[in-house]
Amino acid sequence: MSEPRDLTTVGILGGGQLARMMALSGAPLGLRFLVLDTVGDACAGQFAPMVVGDYTDQSALAEFAARVDVATFDFENVPAESARWLTARVPVFPNPRALAAAQDRLAEKTLFREQGIPVPPFAAIDTREQLQAAVAQIGTPCILKTRRLGYDGKGQFRIKSPGDVDAAWDALGAQAARVGLILEGFVAFQRELSVVAVRGRDGEFRAWPLTENWHVDGVLSASLAPAQVDDALRDTALAHARKLAEALDYVGVFALELFCRDGELLANEMAPRVHNSGHWTIEGSETSQFQNHLRAVLGMPLGDTRMVGHACMLNWLGEMPGPEPVLREAGGHWHDYGKAPREGRKVGHATLRADSRQELAEALQRVGDALGRQAQVAPVIDRLV
Repeated sequence: MSEPRDLTTVGILGGGQLARMMALSGAPLGLRFLVLDTVGDACAGQFAPMVVGDYTDQSALAEFAARVDVATFDFENVPAESARWLTARVPVFPNPRALAAAQDRLAEKTLFREQGIPVPPFAAIDTREQLQAAVAQIGTPCILKTRRLGYDGKGQFRIKSPGDVDAAWDALGAQAARVGLILEGFVAFQRELSVVAVRGRDGEFRAWPLTENWHVDGVLSASLAPAQVDDALRDTALAHARKLAEALDYVGVFALELFCRDGELLANEMAPRVHNSGHWTIEGSETSQFQNHLRAVLGMPLGDTRMVGHACMLNWLGEMPGPEPVLREAGGHWHDYGKAPREGRKVGHATLRADSRQELAEALQRVGDALGRQAQVAPVIDRLV
């Protein structure tokens, strides 16, 4: 009887839907997974063994490190100190420097500027007086944000006029000492775009076709790929992403979110992980973002990022709708994250894929009508037809 193979175990800090989809994509590669999360019912635990503990708990981190061959992340708010502690014991990708830059909006915007990537005006805010002065300099409307721990529109206050300064400080000022604050100029953009890209251990860089995104209340609602942009805009977006990856010596998948205003691209933020706007790659690309992330962190050859036709991802928030209208479509694909319903929570998504823009628009219309999601699909259909 032959000896069992010694399989590679990938450790993932964070046990949400991104870790879940990463584990599912790694199964064909013969990989095992171990997830570290703060709660025992994290949805990735339905497909991978878990260590339950705080990300700052060294005993939990030590158990995790002892059982994995390489570590990566499901979300960016794992403390950078914990990532550095792990790096001394096991290979960690992306590196803690990349994680730290993406965790702090001020550091992130400064990095963009250093790399020659246009950004909206911004200023660090520590006091109410600094906020008032920065609002006068940057102008209104503008947005006060926490420098750390904000995502999906959380930790933000929109200042519509100078008279809103007191209300903004009342809402977020107490967090200035704990997580820091940044004021950013509001961008009256026409479109939101993202580059989802991957860089290997050997420095090889690949990117999926540019994606257009629509948000509702700061949370992603729909993504369409490929985005309809001219070659010059596409090349500029990809060049920005490549610059960031090389500056950070990045390994793995990341996303660069961009505003498009009057033909100019302005960087919004970088996500140092697989990204919601890249979920369409599971069915709409030769190699998904999840598998390419694993290939990158393990030093495997990267897969091709070319598209297969046209694709649209629809996010499901709060609770799952009925799957039948999506599953009736020839290019309909359903993803239920196994989460309990909760208002505003990302509980799943669907991807519709078609060989032509017209076919995709027609499929979206059928699904939107059947699920009562006409408002969600309407802007995507408008872009397609």
